Amino acid sequence: MTATFRLFAPALLAACGLAACQTAPTADSGFLSDYARLQPVEGTVRASIRQYRDETAAAAIERVWLEPSVLTGAAAAADLTTEERAFVLREVDRQVCYEISERFTLTASPEGAARVRPAVVRIERTGSAGSAVAAVANAFIPGPGTVRVPGTTGGLAAEAELLDARGDQAAAIAWARNANVVGTDSPSLSAVGDALQMAEPFADAVGDAFAPADRAVRPIPEPDPCGRYGPRTQPGGFLTRLVTGLYVPEVNTGAREDATAEAPRP
Repeated sequence: MTATFRLFAPALLAACGLAACQTAPTADSGFLSDYARLQPVEGTVRASIRQYRDETAAAAIERVWLEPSVLTGAAAAADLTTEERAFVLREVDRQVCYEISERFTLTASPEGAARVRPAVVRIERTGSAGSAVAAVANAFIPGPGTVRVPGTTGGLAAEAELLDARGDQAAAIAWARNANVVGTDSPSLSAVGDALQMAEPFADAVGDAFAPADRAVRPIPEPDPCGRYGPRTQPGGFLTRLVTGLYVPEVNTGAREDATAEAPRP
């Protein structure tokens, strides 16, 4: 047992008691056109979710224009570099595109289509020093999960809404989640490593919140309307985590935008 692991052991024990903690809700940012109908989703273990869906309105929507995500509220004032902000926005765009494209038809222009509007409202920084210690310690811990240093995990809060072609709100969600100290959230040397990892579960929640209750997840369209974000699976990212124990944005978030990929068809 290394000296680093011996020092980290008390934190591991403390972390085990925090594993099931749920993220606290984030205050309304003002981005959504309406918050009054949002209702808490019961039974969520790690994330705070409030959502609303008009079943009739959502069922009538098939063609959707996906607006680029924006930073607002506390996220707009976060102490991050321009590159880090862009990384988070692009990953949110990527993941939301994947989920929406499996439930609706993405269009190449907003004319005559419903709109999905996403926004990042809070970004909690990831502690790089604590992540480095966690990566070393996790090498000595059996099993697929990870343990993080308490107080060094980051997170993401985001909102999104589905507006019909007239601009009326058909569905909306306010979502927040911090990385767990015990679980599957990998440590990262990037200040936005945890925020980036939260983009996928946020997008999953957006797809579930916006799609009508009886609409099944569809096969990935051909050509992929989200192809500009690179392949949907990232084996290089999996291997990097396996070897280093770290989440590395450059290999986990896919290739840079592919300008040659086909845009969604109207």
